[in-house]
Amino acid sequence: EEEEGAGRCLTAVVGRDRRIRAGLSQSRAKNKMALMLLSRHLGCLLQQNSRIFVAGHRGISQAAAKIDVEFDYDGPLMKTEVPGPKSRELMKQLNGIQNAEAVHFFCNYEESRGNYLVDVDGNRMLDLYSQISSIPIGYSHPSLIKLLQQPQNLSTFINRPALGILPPENFVERLKESLLTVAPKGLSQVVTMSCGSCSNENAFKTIFMWYRNKERGHNSVTKEELETCMINQPPGCPEYSMLSFMGGFHGRTMGCLAATHSKAIHKLDIPSFDWPIAPFPRLKYPLEEFVKENEQEEARCLEEVEDLIVKYRKKKKVVAGIIVEPIQSEGGDNHASDDFFRKLRDITRKHGCGFLVDEVQTGGGCTGKFWAHEHWGLEDPADVLTFSKKMMTGGFFHKEEFRPNAPYRIFNTWLGDPSKNLMLAEVINVIKREDLLSNASHAGKVLLAGLLDLQSRYPHLISRARGRGTFCSFDTPNDAIRNKLILLARNKGVVLGGSGSRSIRFRPTLVFRDHHAHLFLNIFSDILADYK
Repeated sequence: EEEEGAGRCLTAVVGRDRRIRAGLSQSRAKNKMALMLLSRHLGCLLQQNSRIFVAGHRGISQAAAKIDVEFDYDGPLMKTEVPGPKSRELMKQLNGIQNAEAVHFFCNYEESRGNYLVDVDGNRMLDLYSQISSIPIGYSHPSLIKLLQQPQNLSTFINRPALGILPPENFVERLKESLLTVAPKGLSQVVTMSCGSCSNENAFKTIFMWYRNKERGHNSVTKEELETCMINQPPGCPEYSMLSFMGGFHGRTMGCLAATHSKAIHKLDIPSFDWPIAPFPRLKYPLEEFVKENEQEEARCLEEVEDLIVKYRKKKKVVAGIIVEPIQSEGGDNHASDDFFRKLRDITRKHGCGFLVDEVQTGGGCTGKFWAHEHWGLEDPADVLTFSKKMMTGGFFHKEEFRPNAPYRIFNTWLGDPSKNLMLAEVINVIKREDLLSNASHAGKVLLAGLLDLQSRYPHLISRARGRGTFCSFDTPNDAIRNKLILLARNKGVVLGGSGSRSIRFRPTLVFRDHHAHLFLNIFSDILADYK
C-alpha cells in the first residue's frame, strides 16, 4: 500500500517538474529528480501526520487522556459504522477480482499514526491488533520516515536484488546492524526470507538436511540418493517427520500446514504428511489456584511427546525435529510454564531432535523481552528460531552445525529484502532508545490488571484473562459473543483480533503506553456494561 501511494504521488508531480529535468544531464537529472520527488512525498506525509484531532469521548480517565502530541492522536474519532460506505464499496469492487470476504475494512495509511489506524471513511481507531501483530513501533513513525528521506538509502528501496547470488555491497554490514544485534543465544547464523511461512518451511528443510547429514556420518551423497530424490522416494527423500502441537500455527505452505492445527479452514482439501501431533497444555486459571493440576497437565503432554517420538521411530518416520511457539498465538493464545519448555528442550536433546522455536508472532519485544523464549532462562534455548511480523523481514537464526553443506539448498529469488533490514536496524534503535521492552512489560501489566478487573465484574463474558507483556488475551463464552464484542469495540473506535475458537487477543505496537491501556479499558468497560 505504501509503495502504491508513493507511486501515485510521484506520478502526479513528475509532469510539473519536467522543465527542471530538461536542463540537466541525463544521469544527474535522474538522481536529482528521484530524490526530490521522494522528499516531497515524504514531506507531505510528515505534514499530514503532524495534525492532531480532538476526540470527544465520554468516561475517559485522567490517565487515559495523556497524549504524545508529536506522534500519536489523542483518542478514537468515529464518523460512521465500520465498515463504512466507502469501505463497503471498495470491498465490493475487490470481491469482483478475488475472494475478499476476509477484509474488515479499507484503510487510509497516510492519515494513520502511532497507535491509531484510520479507515477510508475517516474513522480513527485505537489499533490493538496492529496488522496481525506486525507493526513494531506504530504507524508512520518519524524515525522510519526520516530513514526514507535520506538519499543514501534510495537505492536500497528501488533496486531489489536476488540476494542469494547478487547481494549489495553493504548487505553484510546491514545484517550486522540489524538482525545480528538481536541474535538469540548460540545462534550465529541467519538467513532472511520474505514471510513467516517461508521462514518455517525453510527451517524444516534445514533441520531435515542436518539430520540426514548426521545419519550418513557426514559422508558423500550416494548415487541412489540422487536418483531416488528425483522421484520422491527414499533414501533420497527420507521419511522424516516434524513433531508439532495441537493448537499450533506455523504457516500455510505445505510443510507448515502439516504442522498447523489451529483452524480446519486452514487445512481443508490440502494433502498433508503423516507427522506426529502432541497435545499442548490446557492450563487452568487463575494459575496460582491450580498449581498441581497444571503441573500434571504439562507432565501429561510431555509424556505424550516422548511416546510419539518412540512410536514414529518404530513406524520408520523418525522425528527429526520439534516445532513449538512460546505462546500458541493463532490457536487461542495458549500458554505453558517456563518449566514446560525447559523440559521439552531436554527431550529434544535426549532423542537427538532439532528444536525449532517459532517466534514469528511472539518475537520483537511484545512479551517484555525481545524474544519470548528468553523468559525460559535457558543457555541453549533452540537450534533454530524463526521470525517475521514485527521483525519487518522473515527469516531464521540457526546454529552453525545446521548450516547447509552446499549452495542452493536453502534458496529462492529474493531471500528477503535489504530495505527491510535497513528499517529493522532503525526499529531496533528506537526500541533501545525509548526502552520499549520495559514499556511493553509495564503497559502489559496495566492492561492485564484491567482485564482481570473486568473479568471480576463481568465473569459471564470474560474468563481466563492471561498474558505476558502486552501479549494478552481472554476467553469469551463462544465465538458468536467473541465476534460481537470485536464488532462493538470496532464501532467504538478500538480494533481487536480473535484467536482460537473463542478468545480475544491483544497485539498492540511497542509504543502502546499505559494511557492507551486505560483508554481501551474505559471504552471496553462501557461495552461490557451495555452488552445485551
